[in-house]
Amino acid sequence: MRIGIGYDSHRLAEGRRLIIGGVDIPFEKGLLGHSDGDVLCHAVIDALIGALGAGDIGKHFPDTDQRWKDASSMLLLRPVLELVHASGYSVAWVDSVVIAERPRLFPHIDSMKAAFEAAGIPSSRINIKAKTNEGMGFAGRGEGIAAQAVCLLEEITAH
Repeated sequence: MRIGIGYDSHRLAEGRRLIIGGVDIPFEKGLLGHSDGDVLCHAVIDALIGALGAGDIGKHFPDTDQRWKDASSMLLLRPVLELVHASGYSVAWVDSVVIAERPRLFPHIDSMKAAFEAAGIPSSRINIKAKTNEGMGFAGRGEGIAAQAVCLLEEITAH
């Protein structure tokens, strides 16, 4: 088994769509990033890459590469899952948390799990939590949103 941890944060900005966990969430601001800025998907990707000992998300999807400009982060997740499988592992579990003062994310969690399932992580193998930061720090002041993820990979065994 292998374990990985991932973290991401992005500033909130006017004129951007708010995409978290592959879901377009109605809000007056969106996350500023080279791709769609999906902090949850980025944290999960980083955890998976970390579990493989293969660097981080920036190594695989550098912000200097125009192919990833405004790209859906769920599309970035797919080749990472292919790398996981090609390395002889499968996703046993992902636990994650999104830290945002606003908007309320709880109503969107089932849709986020469905988006991860469509990308290749079964919804029964991912947990997503939404927390506020009690008014503290950049997330608490509404300047940005952060996410953390931990994943457990298990070796694929031949039956």
